Amino acid sequence: MAWVQIRINSTKENAELISDELMELGCPSVTFVDAKDTPIYEPKLGEVTLWADTTVIGLFDASVDMQAITDQLATLPALQEQFVFKVEQLEDKDWEREWMDNFHPIQFGERLWICPSWRDIPDPNAVNVLLDPGLAFGTGTHNTTALCLRWLDSLDLTGKTVVDFGCGSGILGIAALKLGAERVIGIDIDPQALEASRDNAERNGVADLLEVYLPEDQPEFEADILVANILAQPLRELHQVILGLLKSGGQFALSGILEEQVASVEDIYSQYANLETSLQDGEWMRVAGQKH
Repeated sequence: MAWVQIRINSTKENAELISDELMELGCPSVTFVDAKDTPIYEPKLGEVTLWADTTVIGLFDASVDMQAITDQLATLPALQEQFVFKVEQLEDKDWEREWMDNFHPIQFGERLWICPSWRDIPDPNAVNVLLDPGLAFGTGTHNTTALCLRWLDSLDLTGKTVVDFGCGSGILGIAALKLGAERVIGIDIDPQALEASRDNAERNGVADLLEVYLPEDQPEFEADILVANILAQPLRELHQVILGLLKSGGQFALSGILEEQVASVEDIYSQYANLETSLQDGEWMRVAGQKH
């Protein structure tokens, strides 16, 4: 199917109004992108944060009369002072195949591979986790997830109980099970994350060893290993909760921390643990240590 897209210059105050109007006009997909490369690293929980200068992109079937669309958009009060837009014809191609071709098996550490289900497994004798890219949860391609996967690969997890705090897709917990962990407990505030973790564990044949809970439902336990790939702010605010899930001598790795944030996380956790030298991948850091 051929597609055409309209790119509209906006502000964060008007972006959602424009999006609503595009949807009313039959647009099946609306995307917000940063117009001026202004990073937003850590929105508050449940908050949708947009850039001061936001580009709103609407996708339409190429048969749609785009003149009629732009005429209608021009009537919006939010756009009457300045309506800057660009309509672009997109190349007609198999976008699903194009997207799939961008993902390949990736190795982490010595033993561990993360493999999309449509790709051949490079090393059948390795520890292989089958995980397809999704829209919301980790797949191993982000620096923060990679830092955690390499850390897990470096450990002897045989017989260990592991906590995946903020489990998302379940990638870290599933990797831990494949690497020899006896039990993994995944915790997340998003019920969809728990469902994704269960589905991915089933695909990898470890569903009977993975337990997932909302925070308010989790049982009491003390784990040997904890990994948390979230963000610096909740890592700081929830340090007592996180450390409370570990037994004395338990090991942990914390990720989702920017280089300029790492000192504040280290300052808190160093009061309760012996920390290793924090490792960096791009602009992201991993803090790891052993609880006192």
